[in-house]
Amino acid sequence: MKLRILVADDHEIVRRGLCSLLQKHEGWEICGEASDGRDAVDKAKQLKPDVVILDVGMPNLNGLDATRQLMQHDPNFKVIVLTITDSDQVIREALDAGARGFVLKSDAARDLVSAVEALQHRRMFFTPRVNDLVLAGFLDKGHAISRNEPPSLPTLTAREREITQLLAEGKSSKEVASLLNLSTKTVETHRSNIMRKLSFHSIRDLVVYAIKNNIIQIDMPPAGKNTSGTPAA
Repeated sequence: MKLRILVADDHEIVRRGLCSLLQKHEGWEICGEASDGRDAVDKAKQLKPDVVILDVGMPNLNGLDATRQLMQHDPNFKVIVLTITDSDQVIREALDAGARGFVLKSDAARDLVSAVEALQHRRMFFTPRVNDLVLAGFLDKGHAISRNEPPSLPTLTAREREITQLLAEGKSSKEVASLLNLSTKTVETHRSNIMRKLSFHSIRDLVVYAIKNNIIQIDMPPAGKNTSGTPAA
């Protein structure tokens, strides 16, 4: 029986590349693809793949929250998180969410097959930096990576995180309501509660919060280039 893999990444070229890489492995097949976190969750529930590969920075629902939803639905899901950064916070959130694999996008060509093989044999796979942090005890719950870290803001519920992401991505309350099958009034109530809980006064504050807490991610231009199309100084 073939190992069935679901691949989710919002960049089609990247997703196709990942699928091509994995399909070369004998006994593996791509049972589904998704371009955003919400679609990934729906397809995973429907297709029940053996391994789910989730990019962290996806629209509508990021990979970390998608992982949380999948594990709440079925703790037996085997999830590999793909990310452009190995920051301490992303690592902690990925592990807390229930991911069993953590692979940097820059290392995917080298590490992704090994990660899937590890999960296939009921093992976990993490980059050396994750292993180093785990061994050093930095990921224990309640342990601050830095003694100078500022006090954390109140924790949002899963629903509040969903709505925060959609609002920070520029969607209106009506659009959020349609995506989540809620009434516009309910979304606006959640929005008010979120802003009050975080002591925010504008969507700009919410966007900054979402970026800093890995609810959304932004693409950065390659080093040495700028967005105007002229060479960087």
